[in-house]
Amino acid sequence: MVCVNVVMKFSHQPLKRTPVELILDEDNRRIGPVPTDRSGKVCFDIPPCSGKIMVSGMERYQGRLDGEIEIDLWSLTETGHSSEGAADNQTSGSNAYPNMTTHRIVVDGREVLTDSEGYLVDPSDWSEEFVRRQAEEEGLQLNSEHWEIIRFQRHWYATHGVQASVRDMIKHFRQQWDKDRGSSKYLHQIFPRGGPQKQGNRLAGLMRTKGEH
Repeated sequence: MVCVNVVMKFSHQPLKRTPVELILDEDNRRIGPVPTDRSGKVCFDIPPCSGKIMVSGMERYQGRLDGEIEIDLWSLTETGHSSEGAADNQTSGSNAYPNMTTHRIVVDGREVLTDSEGYLVDPSDWSEEFVRRQAEEEGLQLNSEHWEIIRFQRHWYATHGVQASVRDMIKHFRQQWDKDRGSSKYLHQIFPRGGPQKQGNRLAGLMRTKGEH
């Protein structure tokens, strides 16, 4: 179950009859829109997963969909949050160098360059569709857990300016999931081609971690 509370910033006045829609990462399925009630709340009877919340047609949240999520707005016309592009625009520009071996994949009708391992040459080319296409290239069938990790990695990088360590991921996902799934063994199991710090970072559009060749 996920419940979305839509309120005004500072005053915390609830926004009634406001359409809320979920977009699930795993299959891009849309649920809603459903209007908020008199308390500014709307609940969806779904299991915990990864996705986005749209309020009045604009993206307001991305990440784990579970429990109570509060969305504070200045107004319904304020610019929404976009999950496209670089991790909060902290990384952009080409990482290409002379004689670099590159690979081209088609994402939403245009060619995107990766290096020989699948890391984006230009991190600003990242998009959700890139994740799906690159996962196909690597033979990985994405599920909601992959998306939660990818979104966590992008958020961590945007906040800290460095890639999350496996220890950071274990600490976070033991709280979000459970002890068995929040473990190095499980994280490497679901990202079999190099674990979350390699395969996860590739799909998240981030660069190699320090010391990786």
